[in-house]
Amino acid sequence: SDLSRQTSQAPPQPFSVRWHRQRFFCVKMASPADKRKIVKKRMKKFPRFQADRFKRMNPAWRKPRGIDGRVRRRFKGSTLMPSIGYGSDKKTRFRLKNGFYKFLVRCPADLEMLLMHNEKYAVEIAHNLGAKKRKEIVERADQLRLYVTNRFSRLRAEEAN
Repeated sequence: SDLSRQTSQAPPQPFSVRWHRQRFFCVKMASPADKRKIVKKRMKKFPRFQADRFKRMNPAWRKPRGIDGRVRRRFKGSTLMPSIGYGSDKKTRFRLKNGFYKFLVRCPADLEMLLMHNEKYAVEIAHNLGAKKRKEIVERADQLRLYVTNRFSRLRAEEAN
């Protein structure tokens, strides 16, 4: 009965239905070709030892170098140090959660590089582009069936439909 329940599910739709500012529309989306599961060994940041005790201390990781330091000597119960073993799998490193790699686009001509790679890279529009250039990039990305991560940034409500 479990097998019949699994096979009776509807196949995934090629369209993504989205709501944006009370507007309803369909976008044909590309999905990543490599559907490998992304395994993160650790999601939390490594805080700098004793950075929580002093306001002047930046919490960004610095290796402890003291002669008696318990973190450097890796005592049980003390702060963990980053090491190469926490690294991601080489095949899934730098992937976004949706399975694509990020590709930063600064002008519409940059999209032509992704002509044959719409199942591998997702487009991220650069932060310093205006609304007019963003609209051109989103339109061209839709023609090439590219996934745009920040498609709705700087978009007016009346332009969304």
